[in-house]
Amino acid sequence: MVVGAGVVGAAAAYFAALAGLRVTVVERGAPGGGTSSAGEGNLLVSDKEPGPELDLALHSQRTWREDLAEHAGQWEFESKGGLVVASTGDGVASLRELTAHQRACGVEVVQVAGAELRGYEPHLSEDLAGGAFYPQDAQLQPMLAVAHLLRLARGLGASVCPHTEVTGFLRDGDRVTGVITTGGDLPAGAVLNAAGTWAGQVAALAGVPLPVHPRRGFVLVTEPLPARTIRHKVYAAEYVGDVASSDAALQTSPVVEGTRAGTVLIGASRERVGFDRTVSVPALGALASKAIALFPMLRQVRLMRTYLGFRPYCPDHLPVIGADPRAPGLWHACGHEGAGIGLAAGTGKLIAQALAGREPDLDLAAFAPERFSGGAPGSSPGRPRDTGEARP
Repeated sequence: MVVGAGVVGAAAAYFAALAGLRVTVVERGAPGGGTSSAGEGNLLVSDKEPGPELDLALHSQRTWREDLAEHAGQWEFESKGGLVVASTGDGVASLRELTAHQRACGVEVVQVAGAELRGYEPHLSEDLAGGAFYPQDAQLQPMLAVAHLLRLARGLGASVCPHTEVTGFLRDGDRVTGVITTGGDLPAGAVLNAAGTWAGQVAALAGVPLPVHPRRGFVLVTEPLPARTIRHKVYAAEYVGDVASSDAALQTSPVVEGTRAGTVLIGASRERVGFDRTVSVPALGALASKAIALFPMLRQVRLMRTYLGFRPYCPDHLPVIGADPRAPGLWHACGHEGAGIGLAAGTGKLIAQALAGREPDLDLAAFAPERFSGGAPGSSPGRPRDTGEARP
């Protein structure tokens, strides 16, 4: 049983079905209607510092590129590469230090002198001091990825139940044996919480604390420009620091990339304001001005629309992946923050391996749910029901 039909839940459903498990996906809204519908579709290694998340990103890159290669065209996979730029000599030095550590972990990266940057991006500002090019960075269309991963899962026998909200858990003693939904009770041998930004609320229904919180971000979308006006994902070096920050206040760092349709996507902002969907004019203004500083020609380009979404943020900036010993039978695949699209394939494959009783390709210890064990767990709403033997 997979709770949540975003890109992480869809990937987990596909790989679990591929492993021969019986799979049902429940989604309280429409598939892909949450965070997956509000991202840019980035598959990045460039913004990951050495450690467990970078290891997961590299594993997920291989999964997207190898295990899912035959389907790549269906979700518009584009291996465009990423260009990280610095405006000062100190910024270049810091970037050079980061890339040295990343390269030792298996990241492909090329140092780029300031005079060489416009060979990668002809419209870049001439005031930049240098940068680094990451050929492994890629992009896809996240809504298409969700739709096709679920289609592939259904082709392997999985069921998908949209507009079905989980309101509680079935229990046999302490063990989770299924979910209580607005459409009825659904027994299961294992329940995977892949509810994205709402994963903490789902976990609370099982009586376990999981500090997954929303972190709001905006994206600007320009009118279509001629093909390859902006060739890569381009962002300022300070973006890496913003990703790793735990500051609740508004942070903006310029991230600019083109799409196959010709539109240009401009991010990235981060702020912890709960689920407030109010449009922040200061955030939009900061994104626009910083994007123009990178690409002066954008000053003449019309903005077509903006959108916002909520990244599932964990305090230690690592996702939660694996079985939860505090509620046997409950598993998690959530808390990926802004990297969920890129990490989805690897997460789904690792979870499927573990659910099928196999040794995962990557050690999941760093992502263990029980690392958040402070405080007494709350009780799940409703009375636990003894359902007997769970369905596998």
